[in-house]
Amino acid sequence: MRALAAIVVVTFFAGAGVALAVSQNGIVRPAYEPAHPTVKLGEELFNANCSSCHGIGGEGIAKPRPGAGGVTGAGPSLHGVGAQAADFYLRTGFMPLRNIHSEPSNQPIPFTGKEIEALTKFVASLGHGPGIPHPEPAKASIAQGFELFTEDCAGCHQSLARGGFVTGARVPPLQGVGATQIAEAVRIGPYLMPRFSQRQISDPQLSSIVSYVLSTNHPDNRGGWSIGNLGPIPEGLIAWLAAIVLAVSCLAVSRRLKA
Repeated sequence: MRALAAIVVVTFFAGAGVALAVSQNGIVRPAYEPAHPTVKLGEELFNANCSSCHGIGGEGIAKPRPGAGGVTGAGPSLHGVGAQAADFYLRTGFMPLRNIHSEPSNQPIPFTGKEIEALTKFVASLGHGPGIPHPEPAKASIAQGFELFTEDCAGCHQSLARGGFVTGARVPPLQGVGATQIAEAVRIGPYLMPRFSQRQISDPQLSSIVSYVLSTNHPDNRGGWSIGNLGPIPEGLIAWLAAIVLAVSCLAVSRRLKA
C-alpha cells in the first residue's frame, strides 16, 4: 500500500509539473527560464514548440507527419534564414501556425519578448543569414515613400495600406505594424508577397516606404469623409446609393405631379 501511495504521489506531482510547464495558450515552456534571452533557452523553446514542423535541428520537414500533440507538421528548413525571418514571423503572430494549410496571419503573440529574442537567436545560430533591419523613418521622405509604395505595393495593399484580397490570399492592412516588421516584410516577402532585395529597394528607400506606411495610421483626409480609407470601392457604392435614392425620389415626385 505504501508503494502504491508513493506511486500515486509521484504521478500526481509529475502531472502537476507538466501542467505548470504548459501555459493556457498551449505553448510549452521549460520549467526554468533564465533572466535573459539565450540561445539555449531558444533551443528549448524551439524543440518544444517548433520542431513538429521545422525539425529538431531546424532542418525542415518535407512531408506532413504527426507531431507533438497530434498536430500535423511540415515546414521549410530554417538553416541560413537568419534572425530577420524569425523575428518577423514571431513578432507578427504569423507563427506558430495552427494549421499548416492556413495562410499566416496576425494572431495573438503567444511568446514573451524575451522568448522571441531567444528563439530568434537560436534560429540565427543555425546558419549565416540576414540580421534584423533597422529602418530610420524619421530621417526619410514620406513623399518618396508614397511614390515607391504606389509603384511596388499598392496593387495589393491599396494606396493607403488598408489591405484587400488577391488570388489565393488575404492582404492584411498595415496599420499598427511596427517599423521593423514593415522593413522585414519587404525583405522577406512573407507568404505570396514578393521579396525585394537591396538592389531593388535600397535601405534609404526602404526607410521612406516605412515612413509612408506609418503615416497611414493617421491619414490626412483632405477630401472630407474618409469612408474607411478603402479607396474607390466604398466611394463607388455610396455614389450608386445616392444615385438610386435620387432616382427614386425623382420618380416619386414625377408620379405626384402627373396625379
